[in-house]
Amino acid sequence: MSTTTLDTRRAPRLGGFNSTLLRLELRRLLRNRRTVIFTLVMPVVFFLLFGLNDNYADEDAGHGNVAAFIMVSMAVYGAMLATTSTGASVSIERSLGWSRQLRLTPLTPAAYIAVKLSMALVVGAASIVAVFGAGIVTGGAQMPARLWVATGLVAWIGSLVFAAFGLFMGYVLPGENVMQVLGPVLALLAFLGGLFVPLRPGSVMETIATFTPMYGLNQLVHAPLTGDRVDATWVLNVLFWLAVFAVGAMSRFRRDTARV
Repeated sequence: MSTTTLDTRRAPRLGGFNSTLLRLELRRLLRNRRTVIFTLVMPVVFFLLFGLNDNYADEDAGHGNVAAFIMVSMAVYGAMLATTSTGASVSIERSLGWSRQLRLTPLTPAAYIAVKLSMALVVGAASIVAVFGAGIVTGGAQMPARLWVATGLVAWIGSLVFAAFGLFMGYVLPGENVMQVLGPVLALLAFLGGLFVPLRPGSVMETIATFTPMYGLNQLVHAPLTGDRVDATWVLNVLFWLAVFAVGAMSRFRRDTARV
């Protein structure tokens, strides 16, 4: 009878991805208030410090002012921090033995990655809304309404790259110091990708930037504001790094749950 049961048992739909699992993950995510507040507050503070500078905030930046340009940059940085830290939280789960428990469930690696990416997008969206909200309340950021929507969506969708990056690094680094390592790494990636300081066309720094995970997203999110034509290499950069980190995370997940 047990043999018949095993033979007729079907794998769950979508590999185990379901609303119950999403609710549990969201509840666990909201318990980590320090990380949530950190990813919401710090980008806003950076915008207030650098985006509202009287010396350059009102200068033209294409279809908006410099304050709007910096606001978009800080929104991307906030989403980058939020999604990476959310994905990297898997390192804590590993240290608690949660990965071993997953071996007893029919949850597939792809479904598990999808759940983590979904939760990362929730926090990333909150960070973008917080920064854009600061731009609206202060009245410093000026650009057409359609560009608020366009830049916000690009920043949000593009942050998937760093959600996958955080998840991948969460399986590589130990749980007790994962964000202490990733914090400086993210700042370096943002700098190399031109998020903090605009890249000079044809420079050595721009050549280096094209190989970094932030470059494509940085270019795409600012293109609606600056009026630059979208380059296919920017899109390829985003898709390439997303694939690299997602495949790496699934590979590490399989290896981790295969341990006895």
